[in-house]
Order: sequence, then structure tokens, then C-alpha cells
Amino acid sequence: MADLSVNIAGVEWKNPVTTGSGTFGFGREYAEFFDLSNLGAVCLKALSAKPRLGNRSPRIAETEKGILNSVGLQNPGAEYFIENELPWLRKFDVKLIANLCGSTIDDYVEVAEILGDKIDMFELNISCPNVKEGGMAFGTNTKMVEEITSRVKSAAKAPLIVKLSPNVTDITEMARAAEAGGADALSLINTLLGMKIDIHTKRPVLYNNMGGLSGPCVKPVAVRMVYQVRNAVKLPIIGMGGITNGADAIEFFLAGADAVAVGTAGIVDPYAWIRVRNEINEYLDKEGYKSIRDIVGKVELNG
Repeated sequence: MADLSVNIAGVEWKNPVTTGSGTFGFGREYAEFFDLSNLGAVCLKALSAKPRLGNRSPRIAETEKGILNSVGLQNPGAEYFIENELPWLRKFDVKLIANLCGSTIDDYVEVAEILGDKIDMFELNISCPNVKEGGMAFGTNTKMVEEITSRVKSAAKAPLIVKLSPNVTDITEMARAAEAGGADALSLINTLLGMKIDIHTKRPVLYNNMGGLSGPCVKPVAVRMVYQVRNAVKLPIIGMGGITNGADAIEFFLAGADAVAVGTAGIVDPYAWIRVRNEINEYLDKEGYKSIRDIVGKVELNG
């Protein structure tokens, strides 16, 4: 059997499969289907320093081969999480990744400080709107990416993963900015900005008008961006975006990802994470590879 273990920024995962933030909650619902210890890591739903109510409904809309969401990072706050969710999660033999969100850089720093060393890794959600910059997402400007990464890295007591937004002209510029700011790893892609209109009411389906598109429809974009980032920086990469099976995951590894996150697929199939992990292993065994590391970045371009 192939060795599925991976090392992401000095943190050892037993296998390369984690959850996409926002799709797994704090794991309680999915623990009814499988032991969370079977995952390499659990990336939790976004956490802010103070509780957030999120956006008004409707905030989820099904699309062709995907889902639009405008949940608005609803969460109970970091202190509630530490008191009520973390003790339960620590019953499982799995690495925990906290996804950090905020409206200002100080918000991000505060939640990192509250969580301290209680979490194995942090994931910095730079797709959040920066209220001090008129609502522009932190992740769409290289100077902002480097600044927020640097500030949070200084406060973080765990390795820092920066989650890149695909809603930019050149993803490699953002990756280099995160690297310059001191990121320990990168994850990509976050959701693509999308919109769906009800032709009878002539209004957007989502109350917030636009939302983040995820699911199989975004996978070719995600694979392309992972490949580009792999060739731009030296940091470990967690690839995500439309992974529904092992073959999808293998594409990301070949493009240069060191690990993968499954998200939207779990809404349809609660065993998606376990199935993807098993199918990765089957592929490696069938092809005669001894380790997941044997295929990372091994795509052979045409021409």
C-alpha cells in the first residue's frame, strides 16, 4: 500500500485529504457518517473574533454543476468555538485547521491571538471584504496580500496557510505576495464570483445578489491556477475546487498540489472525503507509486 502521508509546512498529515472551509461546519454532522480520524486534516468553517450572523436568506443557490453561496461567514466566534467545539474535535486523531476571517487586518490578528496554539494550522481567508478599503477583497491587491499575511504571521502560533482568491487577473502575483509576507503554505482556489437570476421575478436568486461559485464547474480553473502557482513559488500547496473523486484529486497532484481539499462534493455525498482518499490510494497502487509525493508536479506538458 502506498504511503499517503504528507508534510504541510512542518505539520504531518496521515493522508493528503482535508475539508473545504465552510462545507464541513465543525464536523459534528459528518462524524455521524465516518470517524474524522480518517482524514488528514479538518479545515473548520470560518472563525472571527466576534460572532457573525452572516447574510440574509436566500444565500444558497444550486447551479449547473455547482453551488452559489453567500452565507456571509456566519459563525459563533472564536471564544465560543474554543469552549464548546474544540474539546469535542480533539477526541479525533486529525489535524485541525482554523479558517480566519475578518473585516480589518486587526480583526484577523485578534482571532489568531484568541486561538493561540490551540489549533494545528491557520488558513487565512483573504477573500473577505476589507471595510477600510471600500469593500475590496484583501486578496485582490498584492500590497494588501503581503501586509495582511505579514501581520497575521507575526501573531500566529501555528503555521499559516493563505487561501488565494481566483477573482484576480494573475494568481501568481498574489501567491508571490503571500510568500513575501511570510506564508507557510497556500490553498487555492477559493470560490469564483458568480450570479444567478430568476427569470420570472427578474431578480437575483441570492439576496446578496452575487455569491461564491464552487463545485465541479470550477475545477479546470482551479487546476490551471494550481499549476501556475506551483511554478511561481516554493510553498506547499493545498489544491481545491470541484474535486468529487480520486481522479479529480490526482489532477491537482499532477498540477503541483501537495494535498487536496474536498468541499461541495460532501453536500451531495457525506462519504466523499473517504471515497476520494481511497481512490487516491487505489490509483497509486495500480500505477506502482510508493508515495503521494511521487506524482506531485509531474504533469508533462505537450509540445
